Amino acid sequence: MRKALVAGNWKMNGTINDVRELASKISQTEQDKVDIMVAPSFVYLHSVSETLSKTNIFLAGQDCSEFDQGAFTGETCADMLVDLGCTHVIVGHSERRQFFGDSDSRVAAKARKAEIKGLCPIVCVGETLEERDRGRTIEVIERQLCAVFKVIENKFVIAYEPVWAIGTGKSATPEMAQEVHENIRQCAAVHSHVDGLDLRILYGGSVKPDNADELFSMPDIDGGLIGGASLDSESFLKICRSAAELVN
Repeated sequence: MRKALVAGNWKMNGTINDVRELASKISQTEQDKVDIMVAPSFVYLHSVSETLSKTNIFLAGQDCSEFDQGAFTGETCADMLVDLGCTHVIVGHSERRQFFGDSDSRVAAKARKAEIKGLCPIVCVGETLEERDRGRTIEVIERQLCAVFKVIENKFVIAYEPVWAIGTGKSATPEMAQEVHENIRQCAAVHSHVDGLDLRILYGGSVKPDNADELFSMPDIDGGLIGGASLDSESFLKICRSAAELVN
Protein backbone atom coordinates (compact mmCIF):
# COMPACT_ATOMS: atom_id res chain seq x y z
CA MET A 1 0.00 0.00 0.00
CA ARG A 2 1.28 3.46 -0.91
CA LYS A 3 1.48 5.89 1.97
CA ALA A 4 0.30 9.43 1.30
CA LEU A 5 2.97 12.10 0.85
CA VAL A 6 2.43 15.86 0.98
CA ALA A 7 5.42 18.04 0.16
CA GLY A 8 5.54 21.81 0.54
CA ASN A 9 7.67 23.59 -2.05
CA TRP A 10 8.35 27.00 -0.50
CA LYS A 11 10.17 28.24 -3.61
CA MET A 12 11.92 31.64 -3.30
CA ASN A 13 9.82 32.96 -0.43
CA GLY A 14 10.20 34.12 3.15
CA THR A 15 12.74 35.52 5.57
CA ILE A 16 14.62 33.39 8.05
CA ASN A 17 12.08 34.27 10.74
CA ASP A 18 9.21 33.42 8.39
CA VAL A 19 10.52 29.96 7.57
CA ARG A 20 11.42 29.15 11.16
CA GLU A 21 7.91 30.06 12.28
CA LEU A 22 6.34 28.12 9.43
CA ALA A 23 8.47 25.03 10.10
CA SER A 24 7.71 25.25 13.82
CA LYS A 25 3.94 25.36 13.24
CA ILE A 26 4.04 22.46 10.79
CA SER A 27 6.20 20.41 13.14
CA GLN A 28 3.50 20.50 15.81
CA THR A 29 1.18 18.25 13.82
CA GLU A 30 0.95 14.55 14.54
CA GLN A 31 0.18 12.42 11.51
CA ASP A 32 1.03 8.77 11.09
CA LYS A 33 -0.99 8.17 7.92
CA VAL A 34 0.81 10.73 5.78
CA ASP A 35 4.46 11.59 5.17
CA ILE A 36 5.06 15.34 5.35
CA MET A 37 7.95 17.10 3.64
CA VAL A 38 9.08 20.68 3.18
CA ALA A 39 11.48 22.20 0.66
CA PRO A 40 12.72 25.63 1.75
CA SER A 41 15.15 27.84 -0.12
CA PHE A 42 18.73 26.56 -0.02
CA VAL A 43 19.86 29.40 2.22
CA TYR A 44 17.35 28.38 4.90
CA LEU A 45 17.86 24.62 4.82
CA HIS A 46 20.08 24.63 7.90
CA SER A 47 17.64 26.65 9.99
CA VAL A 48 14.67 24.54 8.97
CA SER A 49 16.65 21.34 9.53
CA GLU A 50 17.35 22.43 13.10
CA THR A 51 13.68 23.26 13.68
CA LEU A 52 12.57 19.85 12.39
CA SER A 53 15.38 17.84 13.97
CA LYS A 54 13.19 16.08 16.53
CA THR A 55 10.28 15.42 14.17
CA ASN A 56 9.56 12.88 11.44
CA ILE A 57 9.03 15.58 8.82
CA PHE A 58 11.26 15.14 5.79
CA LEU A 59 13.47 17.89 4.36
CA ALA A 60 14.02 18.34 0.62
CA GLY A 61 16.13 20.52 -1.62
CA GLN A 62 14.38 22.43 -4.39
CA ASP A 63 16.97 21.35 -6.96
CA CYS A 64 20.49 19.94 -7.16
CA SER A 65 23.36 20.01 -9.59
CA GLU A 66 24.20 17.09 -11.83
CA PHE A 67 27.86 17.67 -10.89
CA ASP A 68 29.66 16.54 -7.75
CA GLN A 69 31.57 19.75 -7.01
CA GLY A 70 33.78 22.34 -8.64
CA ALA A 71 33.61 25.67 -10.44
CA PHE A 72 29.83 25.89 -10.80
CA THR A 73 28.95 29.25 -9.27
CA GLY A 74 25.50 29.38 -7.72
CA GLU A 75 24.90 25.63 -7.88
CA THR A 76 24.23 23.26 -4.97
CA CYS A 77 25.40 19.67 -5.13
CA ALA A 78 23.67 16.62 -3.70
CA ASP A 79 26.35 16.08 -1.04
CA MET A 80 25.61 19.54 0.36
CA LEU A 81 21.93 18.69 0.65
CA VAL A 82 22.73 15.47 2.47
CA ASP A 83 25.01 17.37 4.84
CA LEU A 84 22.10 19.65 5.73
CA GLY A 85 19.76 16.77 6.53
CA CYS A 86 17.84 16.44 3.28
CA THR A 87 16.38 13.08 2.36
CA HIS A 88 14.75 14.16 -0.92
CA VAL A 89 15.29 16.65 -3.73
CA ILE A 90 12.94 18.09 -6.34
CA VAL A 91 14.21 17.85 -9.92
CA GLY A 92 12.62 18.91 -13.18
CA HIS A 93 10.15 21.39 -11.75
CA SER A 94 8.49 23.26 -14.60
CA GLU A 95 9.96 26.54 -13.38
CA ARG A 96 13.44 25.04 -13.72
CA ARG A 97 12.58 23.71 -17.16
CA GLN A 98 10.97 26.96 -18.31
CA PHE A 99 13.24 29.63 -16.82
CA PHE A 100 16.58 27.89 -16.33
CA GLY A 101 16.87 25.59 -19.31
CA ASP A 102 16.61 22.21 -17.62
CA SER A 103 16.22 19.76 -20.49
CA ASP A 104 14.94 16.20 -20.12
CA SER A 105 18.50 14.88 -20.21
CA ARG A 106 19.66 17.34 -17.56
CA VAL A 107 16.75 16.46 -15.29
CA ALA A 108 17.65 12.79 -15.71
CA ALA A 109 21.29 13.51 -14.83
CA LYS A 110 20.21 15.39 -11.70
CA ALA A 111 17.92 12.55 -10.64
CA ARG A 112 20.70 10.02 -11.14
CA LYS A 113 23.21 12.11 -9.19
CA ALA A 114 20.73 12.56 -6.37
CA GLU A 115 20.11 8.85 -5.96
CA ILE A 116 23.83 8.05 -6.11
CA LYS A 117 24.30 10.39 -3.16
CA GLY A 118 21.45 8.85 -1.18
CA LEU A 119 18.65 11.31 -1.93
CA CYS A 120 15.22 10.29 -3.22
CA PRO A 121 14.42 12.35 -6.33
CA ILE A 122 10.97 13.86 -6.74
CA VAL A 123 10.78 14.02 -10.52
CA CYS A 124 8.37 16.65 -11.85
CA VAL A 125 6.63 16.24 -15.19
CA GLY A 126 3.88 18.18 -16.89
CA GLU A 127 2.56 19.72 -20.07
CA THR A 128 1.94 23.31 -21.13
CA LEU A 129 -1.53 24.54 -22.05
CA GLU A 130 -0.58 24.51 -25.74
CA GLU A 131 0.55 20.90 -25.49
CA ARG A 132 -2.67 19.89 -23.73
CA ASP A 133 -4.81 21.73 -26.29
CA ARG A 134 -2.99 19.84 -29.04
CA GLY A 135 -3.68 16.49 -27.37
CA ARG A 136 -0.02 15.86 -26.58
CA THR A 137 -0.21 15.56 -22.77
CA ILE A 138 0.64 11.86 -22.51
CA GLU A 139 3.29 12.06 -25.24
CA VAL A 140 5.09 14.92 -23.48
CA ILE A 141 4.96 13.30 -20.05
CA GLU A 142 6.16 9.92 -21.30
CA ARG A 143 9.09 11.66 -23.02
CA GLN A 144 10.01 13.43 -19.79
CA LEU A 145 9.64 10.24 -17.75
CA CYS A 146 11.53 7.89 -20.06
CA ALA A 147 14.61 10.11 -19.99
CA VAL A 148 14.73 9.54 -16.22
CA PHE A 149 13.75 5.86 -16.33
CA LYS A 150 16.76 5.13 -18.53
CA VAL A 151 19.23 6.14 -15.80
CA ILE A 152 17.55 5.83 -12.42
CA GLU A 153 17.97 2.66 -10.37
CA ASN A 154 16.54 3.25 -6.90
CA LYS A 155 13.29 4.55 -5.41
CA PHE A 156 11.87 7.79 -6.69
CA VAL A 157 8.67 9.85 -6.56
CA ILE A 158 6.84 11.37 -9.52
CA ALA A 159 5.02 14.70 -9.30
CA TYR A 160 2.57 15.54 -12.09
CA GLU A 161 2.31 19.31 -12.38
CA PRO A 162 0.44 20.64 -15.40
CA VAL A 163 2.36 23.80 -16.23
CA TRP A 164 -0.83 25.72 -16.94
CA ALA A 165 -2.04 25.10 -13.37
CA ILE A 166 1.05 26.18 -11.43
CA GLY A 167 0.56 29.47 -9.63
CA THR A 168 -2.43 30.35 -11.80
CA GLY A 169 -5.24 29.42 -9.45
CA LYS A 170 -6.39 26.90 -12.06
CA SER A 171 -6.29 23.20 -11.29
CA ALA A 172 -6.87 20.11 -13.34
CA THR A 173 -10.17 18.49 -12.50
CA PRO A 174 -9.79 15.36 -10.36
CA GLU A 175 -10.74 13.28 -13.41
CA MET A 176 -8.13 14.98 -15.62
CA ALA A 177 -5.44 14.48 -13.00
CA GLN A 178 -6.47 10.86 -12.44
CA GLU A 179 -6.22 10.07 -16.14
CA VAL A 180 -2.65 11.36 -16.30
CA HIS A 181 -1.63 9.66 -13.04
CA GLU A 182 -2.97 6.35 -14.30
CA ASN A 183 -0.93 6.74 -17.49
CA ILE A 184 2.19 7.61 -15.48
CA ARG A 185 1.75 4.44 -13.41
CA GLN A 186 1.37 2.35 -16.55
CA CYS A 187 4.41 4.01 -18.14
CA ALA A 188 6.51 3.29 -15.05
CA ALA A 189 5.43 -0.35 -15.05
CA VAL A 190 6.55 -0.75 -18.66
CA HIS A 191 9.66 1.43 -18.86
CA SER A 192 11.16 1.56 -15.34
CA HIS A 193 12.48 -1.01 -12.88
CA VAL A 194 9.79 -0.27 -10.29
CA ASP A 195 6.41 -1.90 -9.87
CA GLY A 196 3.97 0.78 -10.95
CA LEU A 197 1.67 -0.15 -8.09
CA ASP A 198 4.37 0.82 -5.58
CA LEU A 199 5.24 4.17 -7.15
CA ARG A 200 4.07 7.28 -5.32
CA ILE A 201 2.68 9.86 -7.74
CA LEU A 202 1.86 13.33 -6.42
CA TYR A 203 -0.32 15.98 -8.00
CA GLY A 204 0.80 19.59 -8.01
CA GLY A 205 -0.89 22.60 -9.50
CA SER A 206 -2.88 25.00 -7.34
CA VAL A 207 -3.82 22.38 -4.74
CA LYS A 208 -5.74 24.07 -1.93
CA PRO A 209 -7.77 22.92 1.09
CA ASP A 210 -10.99 23.35 -0.86
CA ASN A 211 -10.01 21.02 -3.73
CA ALA A 212 -7.70 18.59 -1.90
CA ASP A 213 -10.47 16.15 -0.92
CA GLU A 214 -11.63 15.68 -4.49
CA LEU A 215 -8.10 15.25 -5.83
CA PHE A 216 -6.94 12.86 -3.12
CA SER A 217 -10.00 10.66 -3.50
CA MET A 218 -8.74 9.59 -6.93
CA PRO A 219 -7.16 6.09 -6.86
CA ASP A 220 -3.83 7.02 -8.46
CA ILE A 221 -3.18 10.33 -6.68
CA ASP A 222 -0.97 9.62 -3.68
CA GLY A 223 -0.61 13.14 -2.29
CA GLY A 224 0.53 16.53 -3.45
CA LEU A 225 3.46 18.79 -4.20
CA ILE A 226 2.10 22.03 -2.81
CA GLY A 227 3.28 25.51 -3.78
CA GLY A 228 1.52 28.65 -2.57
CA ALA A 229 -0.75 26.89 -0.06
CA SER A 230 2.31 25.42 1.70
CA LEU A 231 3.34 28.92 2.83
CA ASP A 232 0.36 29.05 5.19
CA SER A 233 0.64 26.44 7.93
CA GLU A 234 -3.11 26.14 8.47
CA SER A 235 -3.82 25.56 4.78
CA PHE A 236 -0.92 23.16 4.40
CA LEU A 237 -1.93 21.07 7.40
CA LYS A 238 -5.53 20.90 6.16
CA ILE A 239 -4.19 19.47 2.91
CA CYS A 240 -2.09 16.99 4.90
CA ARG A 241 -5.16 15.88 6.84
CA SER A 242 -7.09 15.39 3.61
CA ALA A 243 -4.32 13.17 2.27
CA ALA A 244 -4.17 11.18 5.51
CA GLU A 245 -7.91 10.52 5.37
CA LEU A 246 -8.43 9.89 1.67
CA VAL A 247 -5.30 8.48 0.00
CA ASN A 248 -5.73 4.72 -0.34
